[in-house]
Amino acid sequence: MSRSFRNLHVVSFSIPFPANYGGVIDVFYKLKSLSEAGVKITLHCFQYDRMPAPELDEFCEKVFYYPRKMKGAHLLGFYPFIVGSRSSEQLIENLMKDDAPILFEGLHTCISITDNRLKNRKKLIRSHNIEHDYYSALAKLERNPMKRLYYKTESRKLERFEPLAYNKADAVLGISQKDTDYLKKNYENAIHVSAFHAFNKVNIPEKTEDFCLYHGNLSVGENNQAALFLVGEVFEDLEEQLIIVGNNPSVQLQKIVKQHPNVELKDNLSSNQINDLIHQAKVNILPTFQNTGIKLKLLAALFNGAHCLVNDPMVEGTGLEKLVDRANTPQDFKSKIKYLMNSSHSKSMTQQRQALLKPFTNQENSALILNLI
Repeated sequence: MSRSFRNLHVVSFSIPFPANYGGVIDVFYKLKSLSEAGVKITLHCFQYDRMPAPELDEFCEKVFYYPRKMKGAHLLGFYPFIVGSRSSEQLIENLMKDDAPILFEGLHTCISITDNRLKNRKKLIRSHNIEHDYYSALAKLERNPMKRLYYKTESRKLERFEPLAYNKADAVLGISQKDTDYLKKNYENAIHVSAFHAFNKVNIPEKTEDFCLYHGNLSVGENNQAALFLVGEVFEDLEEQLIIVGNNPSVQLQKIVKQHPNVELKDNLSSNQINDLIHQAKVNILPTFQNTGIKLKLLAALFNGAHCLVNDPMVEGTGLEKLVDRANTPQDFKSKIKYLMNSSHSKSMTQQRQALLKPFTNQENSALILNLI
């Protein structure tokens, strides 16, 4: 790709390093890929649960950090909490120092896009999920009544705020084809730009080890629910080994894992350690109960792993349906696990993945963004 030497502001919902869970993986590898294409990036990060990361200086001309406003008063306002808590006058002032295009990462960061001082700027929004659907699904999974009320309220506010932000953008970048189809029905400026990730090529292992792997950020409700489903309903009477990898596992998950000798929980591993396990596992098993966006864990398993077993919500509308095995009930999962643990992977699997994953490469995605800025 030719070097362009264009300038770009990127407004990130969080500090995108370390790149160890879905949203920040997309942001980090987008920064890396655009920088390698010659884009001079000014990065703006909201800080609340991560430390400043000097590693970002390699890809960015400047990096600014802004405190996220976490006080409860934002829960009662017009804006969704994830949006209102990311307001910053200093951010606006820094964006006004030049006239470079602005890429807002997620609806979370878009309160600034409504500011009239930016009305003449070229503005892009990366849609990481259809956020009101995502929060509605979180509400359905949540048992705590106060948290469930918060998710329901946030979902309604996000649905109301979405057009206020997206109609002010020059382009909205859908992360999956399914999300992009929704966006195109509602907004004229939608385009599909798939998720950025750590992998440059398909690397199916020649040899694997006899275990299944589930990985994800376990502090996220849907990932905790998926892990509990696998332990309590799938592997509870199997002999096969399951390794669960992810940060901040719940007390409930830790307790149930201890009751199953064939299940092991590994928390707070590095990105490289997680990728090694993905590569070693005989089966990457990835159910989800949330069908918005595209799961970075799915792309990681397809680029870097052997067999990939998912349920319908994980893969539908992604264009990757032919690359996975599917199960939707505990019994289906058990049968498929036993089958796949005794199956080898073929050259045709590699060839098929290479063909179907080409639109999901960082180079393809960077080219789409370069055409927009």
